[in-house]
Amino acid sequence: MERDYVIKLGTILFTMVEPTKGHEVEYNRWYERDHFYGGVLTGEYSFAGDRFVATRELKDLRYPAESPMTPDPLTGSYLAIYWVLAGHHDDWNRWSVDTVKMLHASGRMFPERTHIHTVLYDNQWSIQSSDRGTSAELALDRNYAGLVVNAGELNDGVTQADVEKWTREVWAPGAIGNKGGPDLIISATPMPLLDDAPPDVPRVANADRRFLQMHFLDHHPTEGWDEVYAKYGADLEASGLAKHLWTAPWQQTIFGTDAYTDQLW
Repeated sequence: MERDYVIKLGTILFTMVEPTKGHEVEYNRWYERDHFYGGVLTGEYSFAGDRFVATRELKDLRYPAESPMTPDPLTGSYLAIYWVLAGHHDDWNRWSVDTVKMLHASGRMFPERTHIHTVLYDNQWSIQSSDRGTSAELALDRNYAGLVVNAGELNDGVTQADVEKWTREVWAPGAIGNKGGPDLIISATPMPLLDDAPPDVPRVANADRRFLQMHFLDHHPTEGWDEVYAKYGADLEASGLAKHLWTAPWQQTIFGTDAYTDQLW
């Protein structure tokens, strides 16, 4: 019998950012050498983080072209994701906002960048590839090769539980374990920012109807893309449960290097 471990995923910080062209190397170094830690991971109750990048090859696979997640398919080159311990959202959120304000005041922020989609999400459910598969709590430490982000908006009269049931019983059985499919799926819903959160962080419209799924891959996202994710949007809309808002592939950054900074556009 699997033990009920104390460490549980609660809040997710999902931050997609676009560096100003010509500053991508400097941005990458600042983020991983300072902000990745000083902006999140030094905080109490933050327990994991990871970074992903979308090269031009991967951006060309994003769809639809018009999406509330980003102004256009080529915008949103870097993604950082962080886990916060369940039951400690309020304490962590207050620390996070206060810390960012302190970093601004001390000159430790990076002006040549734009927040594209920086949102707090509440972990709702996950699907593992097997009973002994990687848990949501360990996802950011496993060093998955790829990630596909799928976003949707519930249709009238539909609940998040309906989407979970469809994913578990209809979509996932045909995708997990097959070419191009995920090893782990984590689904989350948007949470409100504090009133005094930084103004450069956009707010989410229709947040009460949105959901975001992170599909973690053991392979590069282009492998098996046509078989699984090229049709995810059509599959979701055919279910009658939700409007498909965005599907976007990502790959791991390589910490301590400038890899991929010359492949963003």
